[in-house]
Formats: sequence, structure tokens, C-alpha cells
Amino acid sequence: MKENNRSIGNMAEEVACNYLKGLNYKIITRNFRCKLGEIDIIARQGDYIVFVEVKYRKDNSYGYPREAVNYYKQRNISKVALYYLLINNINNYNCRFDVVEIRASSIELIQNAFDLVY
Repeated sequence: MKENNRSIGNMAEEVACNYLKGLNYKIITRNFRCKLGEIDIIARQGDYIVFVEVKYRKDNSYGYPREAVNYYKQRNISKVALYYLLINNINNYNCRFDVVEIRASSIELIQNAFDLVY
């Protein structure tokens, strides 16, 4: 089951990357991991470093995918993002948190989905 979920997650991230590239995002890295957690996609768009969370659901029986990016998930992503900026000495870009919501028949980008959460 875990392996199946992992392959679905990889497929969703691949779809998200291709979608973002079509919107002029430059993918910097995927699946950035550290002891604090993980960020699915880190990209650059114009003057922004964008931290992207990808959420996939085959249907809405458990709610919209974006609803899974709750306060605790936002706080975790924020901490990982700050760590990424620190270790890469990035301080001359604006930052933004986006969510790519993928459902069986649609894909939607929610730009600036949330602010930095401490």
C-alpha cells in the first residue's frame, strides 16, 4: 500500500512540475528533505522563490485536496522553507507558498495559498 501511495505521489508531482513549467516556473528541486520535513517542489518564478505543496485526490469524498494543507502542514512547510533559505544563503528573493491541487479530471494552482506560519 505504501509503495502504491508513493508511486501515486510521484506521478502527481510529475504532473504538477509539467504544469508549473507551462506557467514559466523554473523547477529548482523536488522533494527537498531535511530533519524538519519535506517540500514537494521548490521553484523560481520571476522574483519569487516558490515553495509548492502538491495534493492529489481521486475524488472529493474526503474534501478538496487543498483542505489537507491545514495549519500544522503550513507550519511544517514554513519551517522547512526557512531552513532551505538559510542553508542556501538565499536572501534576495521574495517567497511564496503555492498549492497545486490535482483531482482525477482537473489541476488547479492556488498561488500564495498561505503566509509564513511560525
